[in-house]
Amino acid sequence: MAPSSALRSHAPDAARPALRANDATSKTLPRGRAAPHGGAALTRLPRGRGGRAAGVGPLVQTEAMGDLSAPAAPARRFPPEPESAARARRFVRAALDGAAPDLVDTAELLAGELVTNAVLHARTGIEVSAGIVGGRVRVRVGDHRPSRAPVPRDCSPHAATGRGLALVDRLASRHGVETGEDTKTVWFELWPDGAPPPSAWEAPAPSRASEATVTLVDVPGALYSGAQHHRNALLRELALAAAGGEDLGVPPADLATAHDVSDVIGACVAAALRDGHAEGEMRSLPLGLPPDAAPAVETLSRVLDAAEEAAREERLLTLPALPRSRVFHTWLFDQITGQLAGAHPTAWTVVPREPGSGPAEMVSWDADHVQAGRVPTIAADERNRIIAVNGPAADLVGWHADDLVGRPLTTLIPEHLRRRHLAAFTSLLLSGRPRILGRSVPLPALHRDGRLVPVRLFLQTRQTADGRTVFVAQLSPRAAAPAPSPHRPGRRAAVQEQAAREQSAREQAPPPAAVPEGAAGPRAEAALPALERLSLLARTGTALGNAANLDEGLLRVGGVLTERLADWCAVDLFTEDARVERACVVHREPGGLRLEEFEGTLPPLSDTSRGPLARALSGAGPLLLTAPSRPGRPPSPLDAHYRELLGGLRAHSAVVAPLRARQGIIGALTVARTDPGHPFTEEDLPLVDDLVRALALGVDNARLYQETRNIAERLQRSLLPVLPEVRHLQLTARYAASSTTAQVGGDWYDGFLLPSGDTALVIGDVTGHNLDAAIAMSQLRSMLRGIAVDRQEPPETVLRRLDAANHSLYREATATCVYGLLKGPEEGPWDLVHSSAGHLPPLLTTADGRTRFLEGGSGVLLGLDPDLPRPRATDAVPAGATVLLYTDGLIERRDESLDDAMERLGRRAAALAREPLDVFCDELMIGLGADSDDDIAILAVRPSAPS
Repeated sequence: MAPSSALRSHAPDAARPALRANDATSKTLPRGRAAPHGGAALTRLPRGRGGRAAGVGPLVQTEAMGDLSAPAAPARRFPPEPESAARARRFVRAALDGAAPDLVDTAELLAGELVTNAVLHARTGIEVSAGIVGGRVRVRVGDHRPSRAPVPRDCSPHAATGRGLALVDRLASRHGVETGEDTKTVWFELWPDGAPPPSAWEAPAPSRASEATVTLVDVPGALYSGAQHHRNALLRELALAAAGGEDLGVPPADLATAHDVSDVIGACVAAALRDGHAEGEMRSLPLGLPPDAAPAVETLSRVLDAAEEAAREERLLTLPALPRSRVFHTWLFDQITGQLAGAHPTAWTVVPREPGSGPAEMVSWDADHVQAGRVPTIAADERNRIIAVNGPAADLVGWHADDLVGRPLTTLIPEHLRRRHLAAFTSLLLSGRPRILGRSVPLPALHRDGRLVPVRLFLQTRQTADGRTVFVAQLSPRAAAPAPSPHRPGRRAAVQEQAAREQSAREQAPPPAAVPEGAAGPRAEAALPALERLSLLARTGTALGNAANLDEGLLRVGGVLTERLADWCAVDLFTEDARVERACVVHREPGGLRLEEFEGTLPPLSDTSRGPLARALSGAGPLLLTAPSRPGRPPSPLDAHYRELLGGLRAHSAVVAPLRARQGIIGALTVARTDPGHPFTEEDLPLVDDLVRALALGVDNARLYQETRNIAERLQRSLLPVLPEVRHLQLTARYAASSTTAQVGGDWYDGFLLPSGDTALVIGDVTGHNLDAAIAMSQLRSMLRGIAVDRQEPPETVLRRLDAANHSLYREATATCVYGLLKGPEEGPWDLVHSSAGHLPPLLTTADGRTRFLEGGSGVLLGLDPDLPRPRATDAVPAGATVLLYTDGLIERRDESLDDAMERLGRRAAALAREPLDVFCDELMIGLGADSDDDIAILAVRPSAPS
């Protein structure tokens, strides 16, 4: 059966509106389902009295339903089948003949929602009654499962399921639930006039008779909401498919168990959220679950796995989950089953992630996070539309940030990669399997003026507070260091997460004997003991020295300082153009604080600046701040900004000190405490002074290292040539620095025309990843060009002369190289005459997808023995075939043999044989170059006969 017909088989057209009423707004419906009718019913009607909340036990008094002497409303029984929702809607419309049209539309909609709930969750016979009393509509929907009380959910506008009770709460004048020994009835009334008092659902409290407590530690609210909505959608669609007779490999008993335990988990989480007092978006929730729930939870996990597989095969009307949601559900179910078996809780924030799932997020995504960031960042929604972009990203691609918002993401993708992007994006949504999520991928971005901008892309998924998925991409220009930045979405959380694990390990270890009891707290004494001071200084230096880059190091230093010395700290640094930039703000317990709002470029330091920060940036300090600033207008914008920082983070006392390096001021450090009972005192100033000395030295060293690295990268990029234009040849090259080490290597490529008319092709790799390697590469490249153009000799002779010249240098280099000549007239045929100095063999890919490595002509490396003979090889190159020269960074991986890596390259090239050469090269970089810990250079040539 085709997917479309299979989908229709378990939800007839008449039934679909009732089962998709939650999509009555502007949300696009999945394929194969019709939109609900009766749009006018979404007009909110006044509420009435009497509807108490859903719960356990009799919740509504008899008089809530009005005059008992009124004639009995028409009633009808329905089986627990999906078609019953549509039948109930038609019955309600017929029973309410004569009522106001808007009341009938609303009653029909709500009755269908309640019957759908009964079909999915009660799975018993259903009784529906509807009538008119005094112009007011009254509808009752009953089932025979009183133990399964309704569980209202906090549904976002984008939720796919769980809107039935929310719609009743929003549209009904009043509503409630009656429960008896063997029945449960949900009712609602619609009033055409009057102003009834409001009523609202309440989540039912789980039974306390016999339960075990399971504690979920550090639950991210946004991620839980999104995962719950998706879980409910999968179970609902699975039930509809089963009701339609489709076999998805899930026994009916398992499906019923999965529905029940999912409802129990949802009710327990709702109760914990209602009773909890945790602030912020990360919560620890105690759940009261049945002690024997573990087998049911394991069944739920298996059923969801089957549903995910069916969704990937497009047999269900819902998309599969993205990686992070799957990882979260695995953690959730493991926590429940493990703790019921006696295991200890494991926090979500310390669970290892699988590739593409992303790090633990401490806060839900917000557009402000992107706009406040300093690293080029773009966010897109599930429709592939740009929803947020910051200034650095807009500048990188030549746009204004506001002009990009609302445009399709393909605006920034080169035309030759757009089809690939759309296919990959669609595949991700339909399969839930990522290819580049959580990986650093080299590819080109499209500038507004039409040129290509080489970047590295790091893509992650984030969750909004209402459960939507957002795709956040960070762009790093390949000429700059592409190491992960702490301002990448989630990077701050990952650094703090690591610090929390380190702190936990220290707390579990026995304290040093020399530390007196009572000094273990962060501020147990006015000044830290001598051993604690030395430890703090040592850890500060280590945190900065061991970080991958300066920004990450400053965040780690902030974690150390807020653990032992302060409640929060801030680091301000001078930039190259004498501006002041707040590099980071770290808080021990950020809660709902948006620390990014305090970061970024500060107002300039002017002659009118008189505040504490301005004085520290001028060299004064350490300065002790123990009293609130005087009221009145600050002398300068910088002073006002600093006052906002102290007030916004509720500082009671603080110390601000200058960072001095090489006889100059490079910035300032602020440490602050919020507890009036433990303020900073004069005794703390010497310690802060020692800390800023160590911090300034580390910052200065990191900047010097970064400057050296950037100089080398600019040098290396300046030496990459512009390829010649040859009428009968296509020539394309790509280069990308390492994604992990962010160091400069000796990879290079070259292509030029010889006076003889032959086209020279060169690829090479100098040993090393430093400035020496870049310098040696430039020398070898220049010498090879000179020898090749002057002598016009065979490739093996040119390499031999190059090796001899290399040995004549003061410091000769060890390198690999392939030098080839593409010979032949414009109309063909063509031959590649080549010689290799220890380099990987070129790859020949014909137009029909056959591949062959050109292994002839292989000799020893450059720099070993210039007197050794060098071989030569000649290979025919058919029209439309592609010759690829590449460095080892494209294919070599530590966990893979070289033979397997070359075979993988051959398969990839064969699949791209008929693609344009730009696509061929970019796809190789995207598919094989992601996360490479080495530089990558590739050079491709494709001859074509004139048409």
